[in-house]
Amino acid sequence: MALSRTRTTRTAKPAAPKASPAKNGGTTLQATKAAQTRARLIDATVRCLVKHGYANTTTPRVAEEAGLSRGAMMHHFENGAALIKATIIELHEKRLRAFRRAAEKPEEHDVDTLVEVYWAQVQKPAFIAFHELAVAARTDKDLGAILFPLQEEFRERFNAQADALFPEWRDAPAQFDMAMNLSQTILEGMAIAVQTGAMDKAKVPAMLTHLENQIRALMPWHKGAAVS
Repeated sequence: MALSRTRTTRTAKPAAPKASPAKNGGTTLQATKAAQTRARLIDATVRCLVKHGYANTTTPRVAEEAGLSRGAMMHHFENGAALIKATIIELHEKRLRAFRRAAEKPEEHDVDTLVEVYWAQVQKPAFIAFHELAVAARTDKDLGAILFPLQEEFRERFNAQADALFPEWRDAPAQFDMAMNLSQTILEGMAIAVQTGAMDKAKVPAMLTHLENQIRALMPWHKGAAVS
């Protein structure tokens, strides 16, 4: 979505009258419906990014994908930049939720399960859509201005969540940081390589096993752990 092609100039609307207590139920219903429509538009944006790429993801195309008029879409997102920002935020939230679900169960803290869960995550449309945005942001200054600050915020939240969910690593912060960065870089890189045909999918199981062994070697309680 070339953001310069989706900006719109809108006149300010008069403030809506405050709801009376008797209308609170209606206000809540309206808020729920508005949230559902926003989510519908964000999901449509993700699908468009996956199917058409960033350059061909336009606000009219997103509205069509969502089954809404462009005017209805603009009621919730005043321009393409607002829609893309909301989409990036939701993609980050999905990733944090998936990571939390995988790590909150102590029995699933084994390396094999965590690697498999993350690998499954980077096969999903959400990762493909995010990769589309990340590549486009390298040369699109408007998109970069939206994406890069959100990336920095995401890293801070991801690291804080990882520290909280994996207390067994707290005595080895350098090794934990290496294990997290290694798994993220290898798995995301493999996902991109498979998507683009640079890597044969048949090689994935052996690569996952090798990664799991590398992470085990970093564990401070592992016999062969590296010394920081």
